[in-house]
Amino acid sequence: MAAARPLAANAAGLGLRRALLGPLQAASDDTVDFIEVAPENWMGVGGASGDAFDAVASRWPVICHGLSLSLGGPGELDETFLAKLRRFLDRLGSPIYSEHLSACTDARGQLYDLMPLPFHRAAVDHVAARIRRTQDILGRRIAVENISYYATLDTGDAAAMREIDFINNVLERADCDLLLDVNNIVVNATNHRYDAHEFLAALPGERVAYIHVAGHYDEADDLKVDTHGTPVSAPVWELLDAAYARFGPRPTLLERDFNLPPFDELLVELGGVRSRLAQATRGRRDAA
Repeated sequence: MAAARPLAANAAGLGLRRALLGPLQAASDDTVDFIEVAPENWMGVGGASGDAFDAVASRWPVICHGLSLSLGGPGELDETFLAKLRRFLDRLGSPIYSEHLSACTDARGQLYDLMPLPFHRAAVDHVAARIRRTQDILGRRIAVENISYYATLDTGDAAAMREIDFINNVLERADCDLLLDVNNIVVNATNHRYDAHEFLAALPGERVAYIHVAGHYDEADDLKVDTHGTPVSAPVWELLDAAYARFGPRPTLLERDFNLPPFDELLVELGGVRSRLAQATRGRRDAA
């Protein structure tokens, strides 16, 4: 079991994609501060890919961001998977494990998509209990991510609640942390007609473990699609600055899942994260 490798508040990281294994192996140690991986993609991988992953993981702290646990799903938690995941996290000394506040399974199995949950008290009870059980098995707190969504599951009864109230209730009832996805707030605020800055201000800053920024596609003035396939937009950078101003610097990850630019261009965009973290750190120091 490797010792945990905590992250500095001003750490800037990249999501690991197979196309980045070569460039990262050739990069200097100060190129990134941490990497984030989907554990499902790397658990049990051997051969040349496994060796390359181990080489990268030996140089930087590794955050694990899950894709398949289905915290809000209707079926039983996959506790066999969680036991394997705990061994993987322990081997890496991973400082954070996060998952999506969503469902990705139904009675037939994986849906291969992240489905929103009903913003309802019964859903709070359901998902909070599953998060607590997950934390018990993994032996650590986890962080859950506010997801992007395009339709709401409106129950229309007195137990229904707003998205922000649903998230905050889950965090409190499960006693877990938050992976704050700034891009998802901008996408949802546009698509569902609410104020992104008001939403941000209502989140519990003490629970923010780390932050995601990513690009989206503007389908129309009133419709954004969360793609992770374009550069970070001006509204997302603006909301990231607001998050630092309100909560202080937090480890921040640049997500890019496809349409990967040349590695040097990706590092220029990561430099936008670094410069904002540095400015926020200076601001906090000056204020103190």
